[in-house]
Parts: sequence; C-alpha cells; structure tokens
Amino acid sequence: MTWWKGVIAALIVAAVGAMTFAGLREKPPPATEVQFGKVKKGPIVRTVTGAGKVEAATTVKISSNLSGDLLELPVKVGDQVTKGQVLAKLDRRRFEASVKQSAAAYSAARAEMTTMQVEIDRLDRELTRVKGLVEKGLTSKAEEDKATSDLAAAKARQAAQGDRAAQAAAALEEAQNNLSKTTLFSPIDGNVIEMTREVGERVRGSDFNEDVVMTLAALHAMEVKIEVGEHEVVHLRNGQKSDIKLDAFDGQTFDGTVVEIAQKALIKNPGTEQETTSFPVTVALIAKPDGVLPGMSAEVRVTADQRESALVVPVQAVTVRPERSLADAATPIEGAKIAAPRKGEQFTKVVFVVDSEKRVHARRVKTGISSDTDVEILEGLQEGDEIIEGPYRTLAKDLKEGDLVEEQKAGGGRGPGKKRG
Repeated sequence: MTWWKGVIAALIVAAVGAMTFAGLREKPPPATEVQFGKVKKGPIVRTVTGAGKVEAATTVKISSNLSGDLLELPVKVGDQVTKGQVLAKLDRRRFEASVKQSAAAYSAARAEMTTMQVEIDRLDRELTRVKGLVEKGLTSKAEEDKATSDLAAAKARQAAQGDRAAQAAAALEEAQNNLSKTTLFSPIDGNVIEMTREVGERVRGSDFNEDVVMTLAALHAMEVKIEVGEHEVVHLRNGQKSDIKLDAFDGQTFDGTVVEIAQKALIKNPGTEQETTSFPVTVALIAKPDGVLPGMSAEVRVTADQRESALVVPVQAVTVRPERSLADAATPIEGAKIAAPRKGEQFTKVVFVVDSEKRVHARRVKTGISSDTDVEILEGLQEGDEIIEGPYRTLAKDLKEGDLVEEQKAGGGRGPGKKRG
C-alpha cells in the first residue's frame, strides 16, 4: 500500500507543476475591439462651405452734390423704380436765380462783343479812308499809323471780351448743371430698400462728404458673400455650381454659381496666435426666390470637384504614422508623405488593412479629393479590402502593425478601442 501513496503524491506534484507552468506561460495579446469597413467604389464630391448674408448684386446710394431743403420724396421704402424715374427734389429757387444771373452775364458779354465788332468795322473803314488820303498826299503817314494802331487795339479788346464771354458761358453751364441736380433720378431699375431723409430736412451735399438720401437695390439679382480659408480657396473657380440654404426658408435649397473670387486676402489678428487668413467669395443665386431680401443669413456649399466613380474610404480611416515605424519603410508611395511635426521626421498617410487572421497591417495610401465623410484613394488599396474605420483614438494612437482585432460590440461595456483581458 505504501507504493500507491507514492504514485498518488507524484501525480499531485505533476498536476501542480503543470498548472504552475501553464500559469507562467506568456498569454497571447488580447484582441483590440475595432470597427470594420470595406473599400468601396462610388461617387465623391469635394465641397467648400461658408456662411454669409444675402446682398443685392447692385446696390446704389442716392445722394446730392448740392445743399438744400428736401421738398419732395415721391417714393417710399419698398417701391419699385425704373431708370430715370424722379426720386427726390430739392429747393430750386437759389439755383434758378443763379442760372438767371449767369445768363444775364453771358448776354451782356455777347452784347459787348457785338458793340466791339461795330467799332472794329468803323475803324477798318477809317483806316481805308486814311490810306487813300496818304496815297494822294493829302495826309501824313502818321495818320495812317494811328488808324492802324486804333484798329489793332480794338481787335485786341474784342479778343479779351471773347474770353470773358466764354467764361460767362461756362458759368451759365455750371449754373444750369447745378439746377438739374436739384432733381434726383434713379440710375438703375430696382427697389427702394432704405430712406435716410424726410421731406423738410436739409441735405448737405459735398464732394467730400456723402449725405445719403436713400438706397436702391436691384433685387432681381441676389448674391451671397462668404469667406473661405486659404487652404480651400485654391479649389474654387468662377462658374462652379453651389447650393444655397437660407435660414428664413427652412429646408429649401437654391441653385447658385461662383461669380467672383477676391485676389486679396483678409487677415485677422495679424501677428498673433489667432491670426487667420481668408478670401471673400461671391456666389450669385441663379434665380431670385420670392421673398428673399438683403441681409438674410445664408449657408453656401460650393461643388469644387467631383468623381463619378472612385475608390473611397471614410475620412476617419486615414491616419498617419512615422515613416520609420512602417514595415516597408524603404519603398514609400510617391505623394504619400506629408510634413512632419518634428524636424527630420517624415509622417505617412496610412490605412489599416485586416488580413484573414484578423491582424492589421498599415498600408500606405495616396489620397485624392475629400468630402465631408469620405476620402478618395488613388493608390495603396483595392476595392473590397477590409479596413479599420475606428474608433478614432485606436486608429490615431493605439493600433500597431500586426495587432489582433475583433469587431467592436454594439454598445459594449468596455468602451471603444478597449482590449479583452
């Protein structure tokens, strides 16, 4: 019986040893929970967005070059006006008097010219008579010289008077022009959108200070001005189609087109950490919707580029890794490298591809245009490849070459990107 006890003791020791060895063996790394996806083929559109205010394509401020009391305002806010229509009238009496005064001065100058011409004609006849007497020896040469001098002096006075008459004519023309400016006419077909003066008020016209009486706008043509960042404006061209949404027209989208891209940047907070650079872009509404008014808030989406059929992956599936950390660091794809945050280090765009054993491999990619949700893949992937789409932190920092992965549980209690123990 003693040998049976020895056998049992040996078996117990062997079992304990086996369990201890099994417990001491290194466990395989746990699988990382991720979100799987597929490389697909489909359309993709690059859009550039911006917010702005609706404006009339043509806005004109009506002001007077003259100072005077405002006597008539035959239009009001909202009225539709046509080119050449009377918009306002100033008190004309002072300017009418100025016209009369200038006209009288001009008439007097012309009358003086006529009188001088009569005198010139008389002196010319006198010179002829004196020359005849000189030829007959009935008078001296001095008399002829005097007659010649008198005629020349008269002609000089007439020339001077002619200059004064021209000056009077110019003064009359200016007075008439000022009189015409007492009536304000519409330079465009449009609508009155603002009145800043009332009948009885004094308008203080000046070439240096603008005293606006009213503002007109051509409401048949509307546009939206937005500001676009310097990295996006390079993708914009005149004529690109746009979708315009107005806050006042909930759920409706209107067609637009890019008509102007500013060539000068707007730089805000220069020299500070908050410095931003943007470019004003004007997008015209192709057709004016009923009820749209200047000042309404709008959101614009410009179609900058599009592909009807392209390899696409979700935007979040593309991440970056240091070039030196990739298994095939010696054979980068042309155009895949991007600027590194640290001097001397290269970072590369990658997508993590899943193999048949559920292990991931960083695949270099060259990207094309991007939409709000997807990015075009030009090189590095094929349609149908299984890839990792998320979670973001797992893709950006945690996931490494060769990691074992599994499908993330819907609403899993461990949270996104956690490993099973």
